[in-house]
Amino acid sequence: MQAVSLGFYLAYRQLKRSSKWTTTLIVFVMTLTFLNLVVISGILVGLIQGASDAVKSQYMGDLFISTLNDKKYIENTPAVVETIQNLPWTEALSTRYNGSITLEANYKNKVKPTDKGDSVSTVVTGIDPQDEDAVTNLGSMIIEGEYLNPDDYDKILVGSLLLRRYFDFDSAGFSTLKNAEVGDRVRVTIGSTQREVTIKGIIKTKTDEVSRKVFFVDSQLRGLIGREDNNGTEIAVTLKPGTDPKIAKEALAKAGITELAKVQTFEDAEPKFVKDLKNTFSLLGNIIGSIGLAVASITIFIVIFINAITRRKFIGILKGIGIRSNVIEYAYVIQSIFYAAIGTIIGMLIVFFILKPFFVAHPINFPFSDGILVATPLGTTIRAGLLFLATLIAGYIPAKIVVRQNTLDAILGR
Repeated sequence: MQAVSLGFYLAYRQLKRSSKWTTTLIVFVMTLTFLNLVVISGILVGLIQGASDAVKSQYMGDLFISTLNDKKYIENTPAVVETIQNLPWTEALSTRYNGSITLEANYKNKVKPTDKGDSVSTVVTGIDPQDEDAVTNLGSMIIEGEYLNPDDYDKILVGSLLLRRYFDFDSAGFSTLKNAEVGDRVRVTIGSTQREVTIKGIIKTKTDEVSRKVFFVDSQLRGLIGREDNNGTEIAVTLKPGTDPKIAKEALAKAGITELAKVQTFEDAEPKFVKDLKNTFSLLGNIIGSIGLAVASITIFIVIFINAITRRKFIGILKGIGIRSNVIEYAYVIQSIFYAAIGTIIGMLIVFFILKPFFVAHPINFPFSDGILVATPLGTTIRAGLLFLATLIAGYIPAKIVVRQNTLDAILGR
């Protein structure tokens, strides 16, 4: 303890007498290194996290109820909905009715009925407009036209990815309508039923499952697909803030809902490739951050080494009056830790009080997600620990090299 205390005193004296500009520059480098470790990885992960959050808020909700693998719909849907509504944690839910549809524009201009028209095949979903808006805020995603009303008849919403002017890419797997706008009459084919409908609005989201759909009012679509029993295809549920979705899932399982439908939290339903992408981007961020960590370590090494070389005579005198070598080494290691500590504290303040709130208010507008900064206290602490470790090693090695020099040669400057 005496050695450590004396090492602290020597480190304090050296820092007090060092150049303020040099100290500021080193702390600045350490701050940038910490930000490089946290922010680069956080933005790369946030790119995928933003897409994942969009799927949750715009499509699946906190709980996602879907059909069993061997069923085409959720049996006894009204009873399932009533059970969900009776849960104390339920905030809103939307029952949906899905089917396949062919959407055709400019069909009256075809010379022959057999001519290939301006058409696209996709998924059609019947919704209660008010319930769906309560769960996914679908009404706010209208970029042209208007949202559906519960009493709308022969009116539809069309996803932007089904229209050429919003998705200029045409292939066998991603066909689009070349000429279709709000107010146009288009022909829909559902099974053997054909009907002319009007495009009332166009939806644009960061979720492909929504942006490549056609939406009807559920009461009309049920008649078109012959679903008069009110048995839906999927139910999206949002829970009250602070509710653990796993608790609601367990409650539904105890109520026997899992015998009628598949009950999943959003984390359960999230595709595996999304989780793999998060891990991959996190790894890429760590690789990039490790380069910055190496640069900071080299910087500290050079600073401490030059400082020790220029003070060889002083180090020799300290050894000559009986100060042990390990005390001097402690002094230089403590200096390194000081630089890392100040840089890390400043970096944490910037991350949690400036950057995170900024990205929440102004997410990066990527084509398929609103990118955010993902920085958890645990992950940030781990990266701070890595920075401390690298800095400690980078400060110890040059001090060890210089202190090992012969005491008399150090005093005489030989």
